[in-house]
Amino acid sequence: MSESPPSAGGRGDGVEPIERLAAQRLALVEQLGRAVVGQREVIDNVLLTLFAGGHTLITGVPGLAKTLLVRSLGRALDLAFSRIQFTPDLMPSDITGTEVLEEDADTGRRRAVFIPGPVFATRVRADEINRTPPKTQAAMLETMQERQVTIGTKTYPLPRPFHVFATQNPIEQEGTYVLPEAQADRFMFCIQTTYPTRAEEELVVRNTTGNEAPEMKPVIDGAALLDIQRLVRALPASDDVIAHAVRLVGRTRPEDESATGYVKEFVRWGASPRASQFLVLGAKARAASMGRLCADFGDVDAVARQVLRHRVLPNFNARAQKVSVETLLDRLIADTRPGQH
Repeated sequence: MSESPPSAGGRGDGVEPIERLAAQRLALVEQLGRAVVGQREVIDNVLLTLFAGGHTLITGVPGLAKTLLVRSLGRALDLAFSRIQFTPDLMPSDITGTEVLEEDADTGRRRAVFIPGPVFATRVRADEINRTPPKTQAAMLETMQERQVTIGTKTYPLPRPFHVFATQNPIEQEGTYVLPEAQADRFMFCIQTTYPTRAEEELVVRNTTGNEAPEMKPVIDGAALLDIQRLVRALPASDDVIAHAVRLVGRTRPEDESATGYVKEFVRWGASPRASQFLVLGAKARAASMGRLCADFGDVDAVARQVLRHRVLPNFNARAQKVSVETLLDRLIADTRPGQH
């Protein structure tokens, strides 16, 4: 195994690109900390999906700074931005765009002209994505997976980099729709926000009830972000680390020969191979952002909950006995040790 990953974008060799990435991460954390109080783990995970080139789904009750975090990240990134507020009456064409008939002033002939929707941006903020029916949610499938939009017989590529940062409220709330499995699977991470501590909440109130607004400045542009994403993919992961990630995902499937008794009892569907890919990619991003030259077992375990929590579907037994996905994942990660077969 090579000890030094290839350079990012050809600027520097050896550890220099890794050190640059670690410094860029700290700069982003510092900028985001000016607007968002606490939520450090949430911020770290959002940055990992950014560095890995993935999409992020942030879940939590209203008022926990989900939208503020995404908006603040936009201010710290020098990237084209768009916002979509998902509502029950939103149509797919309101997201992707549509073709309209336009008359040529010279010839008088009519022609179809494509009007791009808000998804044509490098950073798309999808607010309350589960407030709209599945038909409209499905409009995001092609954009998130293939980075393109197909209207009729024509395909329009999306800009690069392209990231969707979606927020959603808990599905128990009135007026929400469960994300279809295919849609949820496009998100690299599902990140949960939690209530702040009392000290953090006092600081939130102090900072938001005055006249002063935090000043933020861009830290990374699109070219630098693409360099980071190439660097993350170039980072090595050993065969043992990849095998550990694949085994962990395989054990979420009740029909897998290595599945434990509690998985067979409480899980309806396990995670797909896309979860294995995101586990390894997330582990690489975590290692690189911390200034390390290769991903290890600890990196895989550290991102496992974010990768798996929206891909493992509990069955009726789990709901009846109030066994949560978090409980299942905690037990599964603890029981799956490196080197097992």
